[in-house]
Amino acid sequence: MFRSVRHMIYDLIEWRSQILSGTLPQDELKELKKKVTAKIDYGNRILDLDLVVRDEDGNILDPEQTSTISLFRAHEIASKQVEERLQEEKSQKQNIDINRQAKFAATPSFALFVNLKNVVCKIGEDAEVLMSLYDPLESKFISENYLVRWSSCGLPKDIDRLHNLRAVFTDLGSKDLKREKISFVCQIVRVGRMELRDNNTRKLTSGLRRPFGVAGNSEL
Repeated sequence: MFRSVRHMIYDLIEWRSQILSGTLPQDELKELKKKVTAKIDYGNRILDLDLVVRDEDGNILDPEQTSTISLFRAHEIASKQVEERLQEEKSQKQNIDINRQAKFAATPSFALFVNLKNVVCKIGEDAEVLMSLYDPLESKFISENYLVRWSSCGLPKDIDRLHNLRAVFTDLGSKDLKREKISFVCQIVRVGRMELRDNNTRKLTSGLRRPFGVAGNSEL
């Protein structure tokens, strides 16, 4: 409401300057005065103020010199004009909203927010936790992986990110929402020895990535 009234005031200030300049021809001056009075009446209507009745030239009718019937008819005409303007504004607003909705529907602007609290799987070594979205019907992943490196102590490798492990999957569009199923998949990759029970230091290996576990949720 504030922005609408502000724009109307700016228009009235500009039109007032044109009227006071005295450079407009009579026909343009008459049309401009009609625009000014129409804008004022429209502003009074949306602000729930009294409706001012005017003559054909936009001058305020004097109730002392105008009959009651003439005032009533002028009031009817003014009310009809304001209502038509309101309906026009409403129709334009609806068209804008429809266009915005259509543009929004065609734009891949949907997202899924994920906040990783903890990994309660007992791994025994360092691990990589990968989270992604998967289409089980097409048997393919539909997003990139969100990777979190987890230490053997049960904490993130980057301790500064503790309690701040968040990700947003932003590559979801209208096509993805029409999928029959979308699974949220979490994969755990163990990073370390070939075998957990290998204690022979001469055969000990390190830095190997081995699949350890996987879990999914198809309720998305």
